Amino acid sequence: MLEVEEWKYERERMVEEQIVARGVKNKLVIEAMQKVPRHLFVDKTYYPQAYNDYPLPIGNDQTISQPYMVAAMTEELKLTGKEKVLEVGTGSGYQTAILALLSHKVYTVERIANLTMKARKTLDSLKFRNINFAVRDGCMGWSDYAPYDAIVVTAGAPDVPTALIQQLADNGRMVIPVGSEYTQVLNRVEKRRGRVHRIELFGCTFVPLVGKGGWNN
Repeated sequence: MLEVEEWKYERERMVEEQIVARGVKNKLVIEAMQKVPRHLFVDKTYYPQAYNDYPLPIGNDQTISQPYMVAAMTEELKLTGKEKVLEVGTGSGYQTAILALLSHKVYTVERIANLTMKARKTLDSLKFRNINFAVRDGCMGWSDYAPYDAIVVTAGAPDVPTALIQQLADNGRMVIPVGSEYTQVLNRVEKRRGRVHRIELFGCTFVPLVGKGGWNN
C-alpha cells in the first residue's frame, strides 16, 4: 500500500518546510504525511500545486485542506493505531487517507455524493481497506458505529453539534473548527467521565459545515 514514488521529493519538502518547521512533532503523523500522495486527490491540472502551502479546489465549492492543517488536526487526536475514527466531511479523501494510516478503522461521511464517489475511487486505488463511506448529513454523525475514539470535522461549524458529542467515546477526542461561516477557531473537544471539555487552539478558515446543527444553506 502507498508505494508511490511519484512526487516524492515534493512530499518530503512539504513535510519539512510546512509541517515540521511549524511545530508538528508526532512521528506517526509526519510519516503518514510523507507517504500519502496528495496530488492524487486533486484534479490533474492542480498536480504542480498539490504540495504547496494552501488549500485547493476539488469541485462543488469544496477544498482539500492546507497540508499543515491536516497534520495539525491529526496530531491533536493522538492516534495510536487502535482507534475507531469518525471523519465528518470526506471531501477529496486526503484527510481520510491520513486517518486510515494511523487508526484501526475510519468511518467517513460526506453530504455530496459525487465527492464520496471520487474519494472512494482514489482510496480504493491506493488499496486502503479500513474505511467505510456514507453519504449523509455530517452534523448527525454516524450513530450506527458509535461511540468513536476520535472525531475530526473538516468544515467550520457555528458550534459543536450535539450529535457528535453524543457519539464521542468517553476519553475520546474531537477536533472541529468553530466560529462564523468565514473564519473559525480550531477546538479540541474531550469527553472525560461524561463531561465535555473544550480547548481553543488557533485560528483557521474552513468551508461551512452544512446540515442540522451546522449552517443550513
